[in-house]
Amino acid sequence: MQMQKISKSWWVLTLLSLGVIIPFMAPYFMFDPAQSRVPITSTTVQYPLLVSHIMTAFLALITGFLQFIDRIRIKHPRLHRLLGRVYVYSVFISGTLSLAIVYYAENYTKAIAFLVLALFWLYTCWKGYRTAVKKEYEEHRKWMIRSFGFTLVAVSGRLVVPVLLLLYYLLNGFSLPHGREAMIEEVLNVNIWVALMLNVAIVEWGILKSGKRRSARITD
Repeated sequence: MQMQKISKSWWVLTLLSLGVIIPFMAPYFMFDPAQSRVPITSTTVQYPLLVSHIMTAFLALITGFLQFIDRIRIKHPRLHRLLGRVYVYSVFISGTLSLAIVYYAENYTKAIAFLVLALFWLYTCWKGYRTAVKKEYEEHRKWMIRSFGFTLVAVSGRLVVPVLLLLYYLLNGFSLPHGREAMIEEVLNVNIWVALMLNVAIVEWGILKSGKRRSARITD
């Protein structure tokens, strides 16, 4: 019963994430720099890097969701391992590309946010891979959960925007002192930081809770 509830909530999260990410990605399927959602200063370098980063990150998102499905992990271990390899390769490629894209960030706050995200994303994925190679499966599970938490920053970073817009409005006494565009710009400067902190908190709480549950089973 508990596994069924987890499975249902996992599919809800999957559909929600796809509903957030696909509309964001849609303009990039046109391969037209003019349709980019972020400012493009170099159509020969920045834009190809950006599109490649987005496509491989999307692949990481899809394979990440699939590799955590118990039915695949338990009943189809070969498929689980294949999905894991695709996930790891996707993260390594997308994360490395994002290190180059940081150079084109509009401002310092965004650049550092994306840099920190990329470094943690790459590190946690590498740890997940290394623990799997060493057959340390419990540690592997924890590190892959952490890695996927950073993958989902692309989703949560967009979900928190409406909340941040509302907070901005409230903290400024129900007014927009510098106008609507300034409000949006300030929110988009911090949404990745907020998503990072939120995802890390949720993931570590989940790992801690899961560890306590396992300890309780062993004690019983």
